[in-house]
Amino acid sequence: MSRILSSVFLLLLSPAFVFAQAPDAAALTGLLNEFLAGAGRNDPSVHERFWAEDLIYTGSSGRRVGKADIVRDVRSAPAPKAGDPVTVYTAEEVRIQQYGDTAVVAFRLVGTTTRGGATEVSKFLNTGTFLRRGGRWQAVSWQATRLPGAEEEVRKEVAAAEAAFHQEELGSGRLKFTRLETSGVTVDVYGDAAVVRGKSLRQRSAVPGAGADAAPFEFFYTLTLVNKGGAWKAVAMHSSHP
Repeated sequence: MSRILSSVFLLLLSPAFVFAQAPDAAALTGLLNEFLAGAGRNDPSVHERFWAEDLIYTGSSGRRVGKADIVRDVRSAPAPKAGDPVTVYTAEEVRIQQYGDTAVVAFRLVGTTTRGGATEVSKFLNTGTFLRRGGRWQAVSWQATRLPGAEEEVRKEVAAAEAAFHQEELGSGRLKFTRLETSGVTVDVYGDAAVVRGKSLRQRSAVPGAGADAAPFEFFYTLTLVNKGGAWKAVAMHSSHP
């Protein structure tokens, strides 16, 4: 009997039980999933539906905005092109607590981005407060907190971004090399910033206005990257010959 009572007690404390007690849990969950699917497509209509006019949104970067700011940013985003990164958003560990016409929805947001054949995953803790007005639920307040990844995982993400940076130099056609190698690469992460140091051995095949190099040349480089929206982007680079 004590084992049965313990199991019931654990059930009462579980997020799933809290979820089940919200009368409008199904409607709110459906609204959340519909929004996340549309957000991945950068669809302005889902933002118009999801956010209340008096929204207060505090992002993981500390920026506080309203509905008009969000919709404007979505509408002004450039149309996606073939080969652009694709991000899919999903919700995990959803908890819903309802108080009449007010509900709090807390969950872990997972953003999975496919970029150049590689997959990047970012996670955030999100908490939204919803009001039901005229039979319609909308978010009036939102708080997002980015979850730091495990150190080894973050280092791998930065290393992949650094490798992609060098490949972009080749793919863009701005520089042409018959040889491009890196060695002695180290990665240091400081929150949403990272510094990559290494040695590069290159041999140019063609340079605008100049001929090909007769021999490869070597230099040391320092690359600084920042995490923007879950993706690591290079913001500065310095190189010097040994």
